[in-house]
Amino acid sequence: MIRTAWSWQRRLQTALGMIAKDMATKTWARGDAFSMADCAAAPALFYADKLMPFGKTHKNAAAHLARLMDRPSFARVLQEAQPYFKMFPG
Repeated sequence: MIRTAWSWQRRLQTALGMIAKDMATKTWARGDAFSMADCAAAPALFYADKLMPFGKTHKNAAAHLARLMDRPSFARVLQEAQPYFKMFPG
């Protein structure tokens, strides 16, 4: 099967829709407490937003990403990764 840009975009939109719906009533992935689920979600949300910005279309997913990025540990990871961002396509 040939994969097209449309197919990955459609799948990403579907996944973001599921995340946005799930995050409508939560602060963190498992509820009110930050957990390993949020740690696992952070890179995927970060890079998904780089490939296809979703702040205007999936506000709850974007809010979750914003909360993640506000955490000092994640901010430090992003700062330390800066030299490598130029290797990421997009």
